[in-house]
Amino acid sequence: MDTIAPKTPATLPFAAWQSLPPAEAAREVHRRIAALPADLRTAALAWVRPERELADELTQIRTAGVSWLATQISPGASKLAPTAGLTFPLHGVPYLLKDLYDLAGVPTMAGSTFLDQARGRPAQGGALPRRLGELGAVCAGKTHLVEFAAGLFGDNAHYGDCPHPFFPDRVSGGSSSGSAALVAAGVVPLAIGSDTGGSVRLPAAFCGLYGFRLSPRDDFIRDAMPLSPSLDTSGWFTTNAADMLTTIKALVGPSTPDKEPRGCFLPAEEFGIPFDADTTAACDRAAAKFAAPADRATTTALLAAWQGAIDAYTVTALSEAHTVHRDWLAPYRAHYEPSIWQRFSDGGRYPPEQIAQAKAVTATVRAAWRQFFADHDFLVLPCAPFPALHKADCTPEARRRILTLTTPASLGGLPVLTIPVPLPSGLTAGLQIILPRSDSPVVPWVLNR
Repeated sequence: MDTIAPKTPATLPFAAWQSLPPAEAAREVHRRIAALPADLRTAALAWVRPERELADELTQIRTAGVSWLATQISPGASKLAPTAGLTFPLHGVPYLLKDLYDLAGVPTMAGSTFLDQARGRPAQGGALPRRLGELGAVCAGKTHLVEFAAGLFGDNAHYGDCPHPFFPDRVSGGSSSGSAALVAAGVVPLAIGSDTGGSVRLPAAFCGLYGFRLSPRDDFIRDAMPLSPSLDTSGWFTTNAADMLTTIKALVGPSTPDKEPRGCFLPAEEFGIPFDADTTAACDRAAAKFAAPADRATTTALLAAWQGAIDAYTVTALSEAHTVHRDWLAPYRAHYEPSIWQRFSDGGRYPPEQIAQAKAVTATVRAAWRQFFADHDFLVLPCAPFPALHKADCTPEARRRILTLTTPASLGGLPVLTIPVPLPSGLTAGLQIILPRSDSPVVPWVLNR
């Protein structure tokens, strides 16, 4: 039987955090961190901004918003609430940052113990935290991850495996494990992650969150510590649809549906892999609220194009990871988690023909997506064939079953909105809403339903 975690503080939406005075908001973040179980706190948090400093940052944002508003109204106009902040859509929102994004003055370790030493330079402010600051959000801390983002289950030999915030005998999912677990636990209403092969999608599904991943090589991921530059994407988590929509509008731009979008879903039974029965029923039922099942021709074309996607993804990701790490593998061997060192080392041994085959499969996947999106606006797939796993069940076979569902969008370089799906057990699953572009009008259509 699963062990249920002690009750965590109720999650608060953006508006509730924005209504708090800065000092009180900073105090509340620290109170919520202190209330976490010790193993979750250690495994999830890489760095915490001191309370006084956080309060000062929140005060500066509040003052900037009020000052701007004062210039926009006539002297006789009624006084505006200090939380209005029209040009600061995320004003006063405390967030956590996955520790592969640089934050000025804070070492970036990416789940390792040596990255700052290997890089030999202080961390500069990255594009994504800089943009969040411009929008009024304040970084309250940085979160741990699977070492160098090379995993799906939230395990880390240096800082501890990140437990699920409500079922501590199960994993939170990775590699964005700390970010997802702490949003689900109510510490902050927003956290930044990244997604290469499913590292926003899977922890969002396991932890019952909304998640969004962008596309590779955009400005927000370009200056983060890479795993696989051609596949890495930035992303984030919220607990509710309204806050997710606010964040997407702020970071991506507004988009208004001008028609009923055309979409379809692939039922769980089409994938030919074992699915948990409750997950199958819940995901198929939830997907049917957005679209009808894909017709036979569409299903056949997509599944045929995705043959070989897992192997192509693995070859691409690990060969690129080897390129990123090759100068560190020898001098820092003792500092890597051994299995990650081995995988990155093996990534340099793929023969040219295997890399060429991976590129050919990727081209086939992308061509199939182009054909699909010529007639459709979105596709719905499950995120995983099961809810959050126990540690003993985090096997290579489980990884392969997850990648069956996540690698098509990864190889396609496509943005994905993740929707949580509750299960009768109290655990959660998730749906991928796969999109042709990040500013798709499908996003508000889905989130407003």
